[in-house]
Parts: sequence; structure tokens; C-alpha cells
Amino acid sequence: MAAFTVAAEAGDFDLWLSTLDELARILRMPSARTVLISPTVAPSDKRAALDRLLPSATPVIRNFLHIIADRGRLVDVPGMAEALREMINKRRGIVTADVTTAVPIDAQTEQVVMQRLASYLQREPSQVMIRTHVDPNIIGGVVARIGDQLIDDSVRGRLERLRRSLTTP
Repeated sequence: MAAFTVAAEAGDFDLWLSTLDELARILRMPSARTVLISPTVAPSDKRAALDRLLPSATPVIRNFLHIIADRGRLVDVPGMAEALREMINKRRGIVTADVTTAVPIDAQTEQVVMQRLASYLQREPSQVMIRTHVDPNIIGGVVARIGDQLIDDSVRGRLERLRRSLTTP
């Protein structure tokens, strides 16, 4: 991804990521989306709108966004931000775990889960990020997916393992 390469050369990953995240947030607003995504709005008007909406963007980031606008690719900014985040995290040695629980968890429980995953993965807690999801079908407990690794400590998973052990001769 071009943004990653340019950000790496400049050493300002966080600035690039915060700018793309801000633009992704702006694109969720219907009025901004209408102007920035519409093919009937001239690219020069989109560039001017970007300059007004993101006044703190550096000239390099601004130029990148102008190119994206000219090519009609602003709709892809949220995906670009996520891809950039993943590439930065990989470079920094940070893993992201998708954690599913039956009910929403509070910040304290989230910290406990993150610390346990860090211990399991033999990493520092600062090297583990979690994205939480809710799925009542797991009944209780936690299911964590880190890359292609699945840690199933859910009630549903335990019941399934028990069922298999009782039915296997």
C-alpha cells in the first residue's frame, strides 16, 4: 500500500493513520459523503472540500488524498485506514484478537481478557489489541481468533467438546 510506504519513509505512521481515520469518520456523515463520493462533483471541488475538512493534514498526506479524490476512490478510505492499521501493527509486533462474548463486556473485563491473551501468546499486553464482538449463540465464555488461531473457551464450545467425547467410542 502506497500510504504505508510513504508513511514509513517519513516516520509518521500515527499521523497518517489518524488522518485516514478522521476522513473515514467524515465519510460516514451523509452530507460529506454526498459531496466527496458523488461522481457529479468535480474533483477540484472534492480537493477543496478535503482541504477544508482536514486542515491539519501535511502536504504529503493532502497530495495523497487529492490523488485518491481525482481517481474517485474516496469511498475506499475506510478500508485503506484499516489496511494501514494492520500493516503498522504488524510492523510494531502488535497482534489483533477478535474476541466474541455472549454479552457486551466492560472495560475492566476487556483488560483482563487482553492480559490473559497476552500471557497465552507470550507477549506484552501492549502488543495485544482486541476487537470485541457479541454473539449470544456462544451462551457464555469467550472465543478469541488471532489470525488463523482459534481459542474457544465458550460454554457452547465446551458443551460441543463434551458431546463429542461422550459419543466417540
